[in-house]
Amino acid sequence: MEPGVLLEVHPADGRIGAVRTGVDAPPPGAEVLRGLTLPGLANTHSHAFHRALRGTVQAGTGTFWTWRDLMYSVADRLNPQTYHDLARAVYAEMALAGITVVGEFHYLHHAPGGARYTDPNAMGEALIAAAEEAGVRLTLLDTAYVSSGFGAAPNHHQLRFSDGTADSWAERAGALRDGPRVRIGAAVHSVRAVPADQLGTVADWARDRRTRLHVHLSEQPAENEACLRAHGRTPAQLLADHGVLGPATTGVHNTHLTAEDITLIGASGTGTCMCPTTERDLADGIGPAKELQSAGSPLSLGSDSHAVIDLLEEARALELNERLRTRIRGHWTTGALLRAATSNGYEALGWPEGGALVAGGPADFTTVALDTVRTAGPPVRLATEAAVFAGSAADVRHTVVGGRHVVRDGAHTLVPDVAGALTRAVTALNREAD
Repeated sequence: MEPGVLLEVHPADGRIGAVRTGVDAPPPGAEVLRGLTLPGLANTHSHAFHRALRGTVQAGTGTFWTWRDLMYSVADRLNPQTYHDLARAVYAEMALAGITVVGEFHYLHHAPGGARYTDPNAMGEALIAAAEEAGVRLTLLDTAYVSSGFGAAPNHHQLRFSDGTADSWAERAGALRDGPRVRIGAAVHSVRAVPADQLGTVADWARDRRTRLHVHLSEQPAENEACLRAHGRTPAQLLADHGVLGPATTGVHNTHLTAEDITLIGASGTGTCMCPTTERDLADGIGPAKELQSAGSPLSLGSDSHAVIDLLEEARALELNERLRTRIRGHWTTGALLRAATSNGYEALGWPEGGALVAGGPADFTTVALDTVRTAGPPVRLATEAAVFAGSAADVRHTVVGGRHVVRDGAHTLVPDVAGALTRAVTALNREAD
């Protein structure tokens, strides 16, 4: 914690020129950010279209698998325009929550029935445009999704996701290009969705492009059991066999792991993205985050299905879930939790220069108010504790991305009515269902 800090930003390149401490008063023309200013938050795992499910899937009972059927019904109704409109609003909601970079785990590639759009990457390009208009950085994790389960053909919903083979996926994804605020990565949807003999194709594609690779890993016990039946290996072991694990790879969830799995993931330097609000919403379980980190796996955080979009809540839940699991308090400092929400996420998304307030780094930062009903009271030296353990996305006052003030005083400067944009986008999808 440091009071009286001046961040000098170069507008030409959107980078921090200097960080000066002990500044008694703002110099003329400075933007004053009152509160706790942090590096921009990194949302390492997002499915933008799942935001349309908020509120509806919380009614009634069920499991991950019954939730998945509802998710498919939303996926069936999207086209490039409605996907853009929804994602723009969702990314704007993220900016309001202090998020400056998002990793979009993108597998909704084609038209219903699997036909390709005239531009085979129309859906991905819609996401890229949405992020640009919402003012946030994007890592588009273009996702290989070939099978409905260990070699079975895609079902009628999944035809939109599938390129037929990993080679066809690689050809299509290869046409996507990085931009000033966009980086292209890769993903294996899961071991059930990419046959074992095609996992190496995706891993090689990511390695050749020197980009990041993500994979849903051991989210459900049923997936582990099916993998053992098909291959006699756990998902983590299967990924290791085919060269998927490594320091450029992030496993998402990593919930139901064996001791050997944890060792494999940690020893390889593979990252772990925990998504606590989604994992609890879907009744997935609590993953072994502390054991993974101790084994060598860097932790990052994501809002995944967007039951809520609040990286402070994700950071808080990481610690509180571990308390529930172990009945012991104090597994991570607030500094460690914030690193999971910032620099570790930036690294996992292929922006290793980001996630810190340092000279030469991108001018990505967010300010959390310390005078709200949730954060008021604690001394300034405990501001991170107040923010992480009591604050919320509603306490974010400013978000700056590449030196551009995207959120000022709690209002988005590029999308004037974010709530209205969300309402319109979700309502349009619901009309389509009717």
